[in-house]
Amino acid sequence: MATLRNLKIKTSTCKRIVKELRSYEKEVEKEAAKTADMKEKGADPYDLKQQENVLAESRMMVPDCHKRLEAALADLKATLAELKEANEQGAEIGEAESTIAEVEAVVKPTED
Repeated sequence: MATLRNLKIKTSTCKRIVKELRSYEKEVEKEAAKTADMKEKGADPYDLKQQENVLAESRMMVPDCHKRLEAALADLKATLAELKEANEQGAEIGEAESTIAEVEAVVKPTED
């Protein structure tokens, strides 16, 4: 059975994953710029290859975060629906609803 405590945990999980996703996206941008700079300067091929590996790893984390975020969002929605059905009240419900709207804004642009 869903509780307000579970709802709060799932809300925090969604917020954390959104923060993580944004961090990985910034990292990809930073590493891509660094790789391009290394190519321009004619860096050592070994160093360039290592930098490309770092960039590839960062790029792989973005889709992984999206999958985890979608799963966490579905879990949060299910818990919220269960609590609303049981007529639960609390600040956690409002916070969860605003988090759902925020997360959907992050997830929707990638689906287009």
